Amino acid sequence: MTAVKIGLIGYGTVGSAVGRTIRSHQENLQIVFGKEVQVAGVLVRDKQKYEQQVKDVLLTDNVEEFFARTDLDIIIEASVGIEPAYSYLTKAISRGCHIITANKEMIASKGAELKELAKEKGVRLEYEAAVAGGVPVIGTLKQLLHINHVVRVEAILNGTSNFILSKMSDKNIPFEEALQLAQEAGFAEADPANDVDGWDAFYKLMVLSDLLFEAQPDWEKVTRKGIRTISSHDIHAAAEQGWKIKHVATLENTGGEVTASVEPVVLSAEHLLYSVDGVDNAVCIEGDLVGKLKLQGPGAGALPTASAIVEDLANLVHQRKEVRVKRTFQFTEKREAAPYVHLPSGQVVVLEKSSENYYRVVGKNERSKAEV
Repeated sequence: MTAVKIGLIGYGTVGSAVGRTIRSHQENLQIVFGKEVQVAGVLVRDKQKYEQQVKDVLLTDNVEEFFARTDLDIIIEASVGIEPAYSYLTKAISRGCHIITANKEMIASKGAELKELAKEKGVRLEYEAAVAGGVPVIGTLKQLLHINHVVRVEAILNGTSNFILSKMSDKNIPFEEALQLAQEAGFAEADPANDVDGWDAFYKLMVLSDLLFEAQPDWEKVTRKGIRTISSHDIHAAAEQGWKIKHVATLENTGGEVTASVEPVVLSAEHLLYSVDGVDNAVCIEGDLVGKLKLQGPGAGALPTASAIVEDLANLVHQRKEVRVKRTFQFTEKREAAPYVHLPSGQVVVLEKSSENYYRVVGKNERSKAEV
């Protein structure tokens, strides 16, 4: 019985969790594949760093040595950044390897090229773990795209920002203190810019745009705002009305015109994202047939991300043909009247209800409470 041979690129938090999960769930994987599944090689940047963790398989920081193995069937990529990941995966696909990746920035930037090459070489490219961690967003959207016309996606895609906003609300503390709590808990990096400035959620939204519309908007024209400027006053002003401020990524398709944004918004208690707190991610999908769906779960962390990767691994057995109804979309800049609001710090605002659950600023006065 020939084993399925896997090459791992990256052995940090996610990559090592994937290796452990493949070993701990070997029985289930053997049932799916009908044969043993083995990690046959690991490519890292610093070989010495991982010598105590990786035993009995090839461990190398030399890409030529890694790809000298001609028996690799599947490459799982769990690194960060566009390069050298893109070059490595291009090489792997050209050699006929199936690809699974959790690299959101690389897929957002180079996903179209990789998909085209994978199609040409007759291999699969799976990337469930690149969006919302363990929440099965990609798989769900693929199922809906056969017939449904997806008109709106609203999502909390960054667990760090959601954790910070939740702590600011629960403990009535400023952004800087909530950020420190996130860093102490291991949810935020020493340099948190990728999370709190909205880049992480932005990359994930571009991945979803590619999937839904087979194209992306001009990155320079997408509204992208982080959470650094949200104050305790903002949180309190929203809470007085029974609302919450959340960092929301949105794709909206109106008659073939698509707008995209990543920004803090005010949500009423009726909105599906209102109750999503802590490090959870959630995605609300609205289709013309299915109506509104909500997927929620841990958006980050070693095991949820490893879970998504290993499920992608299992799905490689099912060689499903992806059938899409071809539609034409035009990306437009966010309209001035879009129903979003960032409450100005230190100011009392009058809010007008402009859609079912969102609110926008229409003026300011000296009254003690906002009106709707």
